[in-house]
Amino acid sequence: MIKTDILIIGAGPVGLFTVFEAGLLKMKCHLIDTLPKAGGQCSELYPKKPIYDIPAYPEILADELTNKLLEQSKQFEPGFTFRERAETLKKSSDGLFTVVTDKGTVHQAPVVVIAGGLGSFEPRKPTLSNLEKYEGNGVRYSIQDPEVYRGKKVVIAGGGDSALDWTIILADIASEVTLIHRSNEFRGALSSVEKVQSLKDKKRIKVITSSQVEKLEGESRLESISIKTSGEKSQKILVDYFIPLFGLLPKLGPISEWGLEIEKNAIKVNNSLDYQTNIKGVFAVGDVNTYPGKLKLILCGFHEATVMCQYAYRIINPEKKFLLKYTTVTGVSGFDGTTKSTPKTLVKKIL
Repeated sequence: MIKTDILIIGAGPVGLFTVFEAGLLKMKCHLIDTLPKAGGQCSELYPKKPIYDIPAYPEILADELTNKLLEQSKQFEPGFTFRERAETLKKSSDGLFTVVTDKGTVHQAPVVVIAGGLGSFEPRKPTLSNLEKYEGNGVRYSIQDPEVYRGKKVVIAGGGDSALDWTIILADIASEVTLIHRSNEFRGALSSVEKVQSLKDKKRIKVITSSQVEKLEGESRLESISIKTSGEKSQKILVDYFIPLFGLLPKLGPISEWGLEIEKNAIKVNNSLDYQTNIKGVFAVGDVNTYPGKLKLILCGFHEATVMCQYAYRIINPEKKFLLKYTTVTGVSGFDGTTKSTPKTLVKKIL
């Protein structure tokens, strides 16, 4: 059994920042995530895409943000349970919560924080009879490392921001990039649409509209695809990778069975006070929660995590008086024995 002060469901940016804020209050954290590493959906879906609305960073890549959050929380020695999904939640008479994962790992804590982003998610997949055969063998639903596609023939399907952005990025990496969309109208940012148009005009990429992929072919891995264009005969394209980017289907998964108040696939919280759910001791922060005026932004999740930790402290330490302290004054003392502090000013008389 893994015991901790705060058990965090989700190791994305908000979950990682919760570790830091909890650590400042001397509370230890353990995180559970279905993904194989920290970073959540940022690292999984757009690791190399820039984020522009993180305070003090005019521009920062999703992967870089994750690394900095890990570095910031390192002093507080968080524990991680990766590749496992939180399945059940039970509260005992002594106020402790027990969370068991799909692989049977047991976790126990007096406070549970759900920081699961959009929840567990599945990619929207095209309806193709032999799709599963090529999953992992030429068919992918996200791009994590663009260098994998260097010198390769890549077909991207989709008409949103993700499809447009990755088409632009891979144009400088892959040997051939083809963008396929079922319509001739794209739903992305105007600047991205114009950039794709420019790349097409310069013959650096191919864009096939009013079309859909109807067949995948290859022996052990994907070798070619067949495309059906409205009013025309099917055409075959040789390809190394087919990447359908049709968006995600967010799901709360087993969390929705925990007795929490749910509204539009999000967890309702008391935002006027502490971001606590209808179950005392269970909080929800970040994109997974909802309340009047909610904004699904990473920086808003950071704020929610900070406020939440103040109230979690009172649950864990009911006999202690809480005093707000500033890191500029007290510094940061980690559980690993390291300390960060402002250099003391030397006071000396002038004679």
